[in-house]
Formats: sequence, C-alpha cells, structure tokens
Amino acid sequence: VQLQASGGGLVQPGGSLRLSCAASGSIFSRYHMGWFRQAPGKEREFVAAINWRIGTTGYADSVKGRFTISRENAKNTVYLRMNGLKSEDTAVYYCAAAGQYSGSYAPGYDYWGQGTQVTVSS
Repeated sequence: VQLQASGGGLVQPGGSLRLSCAASGSIFSRYHMGWFRQAPGKEREFVAAINWRIGTTGYADSVKGRFTISRENAKNTVYLRMNGLKSEDTAVYYCAAAGQYSGSYAPGYDYWGQGTQVTVSS
C-alpha cells in the first residue's frame, strides 16, 4: 500500500483544514486507517483512527470534538477534517494503514505516508 497525504497548509487559529490520504497498491477497504502527527522536538503522537470492519472511530483527547476522521472506499481515500485549530495543532501529519486494527498504537501500522505540514498561526 502506498499512501499520499495532502491538504496541509497555513491556517489561522480557529480555522479549518481537511487532510486527505490517498492509497494505492492494495485493497484499501481492508485496511484500518489512522492519522498521527509530529511537532518539532516532540514524539509522534496519535490523532485519530478508523476501523474499516465495524466503522468505529477513535480520537486523542486533545482533538476530540474538533477533528473527524472518515473514509471513502470508492476513492481509496481517508480524510481528517480539522476544525477549531489551535497553535498546538501545528505539526507534520501522517496517515497510516494497518492490516490489524491498531488504534493509537503506532508500531501496529504497516504503511505510512510521507506527511503533510499543518501550521496554525496568526
């Protein structure tokens, strides 16, 4: 599976962005998908995940109620809708795919995209 993340950019605090992650190379609909992020000088952290089999989603406490993960299997794409952005959301955002649902457990993901930069600043 090859993953290509896009949609990052510069946005003011309180603004919104939608990240996309396009997958190719395998049966996308059979993979659980996740989003992670890494800010400068910090460890990579979990943001959100979606279980393809039962459709459930999970979020980090820091983004719950502001971010929404969704997927469109017909387009082999997973999205991360981000509302109410804060300066602390500034990071490189990565999408990842897992054959076994891994939720927030990064080592459980089999494939990673290259990342897209999100900068929240006035």
